[in-house]
Amino acid sequence: MVSDAHTPITSEEYIQHHLTNWVCGKTESHGWTCDPHHANEMGFWAFHIDSLGWSVFLGAVFILLFRWGIPKLSTEAPSGMQNFVEMCIEFVNDNVQSVFVSAKNNLIGPMALTVLIWVFLMNLMDLVPVDYLPELAKGAGIEYFKVVPTADPNITLGMALAVFILIIFYSIKIKGLKGFVAELTLHPFGKYFIPVNFILEGVNLIAKPISLGLRLFGNLYAGEMIFILIALMLTFSSISIGLLGVGLHVIWALFHVLILGLQAFIFMVLTIVYLAMAHETEDH
Repeated sequence: MVSDAHTPITSEEYIQHHLTNWVCGKTESHGWTCDPHHANEMGFWAFHIDSLGWSVFLGAVFILLFRWGIPKLSTEAPSGMQNFVEMCIEFVNDNVQSVFVSAKNNLIGPMALTVLIWVFLMNLMDLVPVDYLPELAKGAGIEYFKVVPTADPNITLGMALAVFILIIFYSIKIKGLKGFVAELTLHPFGKYFIPVNFILEGVNLIAKPISLGLRLFGNLYAGEMIFILIALMLTFSSISIGLLGVGLHVIWALFHVLILGLQAFIFMVLTIVYLAMAHETEDH
């Protein structure tokens, strides 16, 4: 990769380039622009087109794959896709039933399945060689192009915010507004310590979506950074160091597969647990 002046870029510029999103938004000085160098001027309404695009695309892939497998459900000679769909559904169903013991909500199962597969597909993009898709995008005139949606905190915190909204919704629906407020103000120290209770429970409530989103982002961002550093060995180093980089890339990719699946599983389980807590009506 070379800079605009056709001079080799530094390692720092290489890393910075791979960590910059394709950002579009409105600025005071340039109007609507997709130049990430003006991202600070765009304010809150700065859209990461690459992260949003890949999220929507992979969500569509999930829907099409499962839609393709479901019509072929049969008791005779099941296809590989049918086996995969049934395995995923049974796995998610077992996890939901193990957590939702005293409550029932028909939305939780489909949502947990969506979270598991969708997050896993987004995580899986981290195994694509770091230069491959960005270079293709560069050929199409797109200078900056990130392909791992879950390495963008806007995506992970956005999903966590959706879970948080459901937590509030079901807490009020199941317990009533009075019960929800009582939960925030009367625990754990009783009615004589309402301010203290509210601070503790409020922090605990807000920490759920923040930790949920940042945990996924942190792990995927770290994984992406390691792949970028390994790619530096292939791009800027000698042949011997480059061969070492190839070996490290294979080893890290094999190990990283476990991390990708584990992070998707953790996000799904915590989503189920938080929503199960919102359905609890017993006094503590």
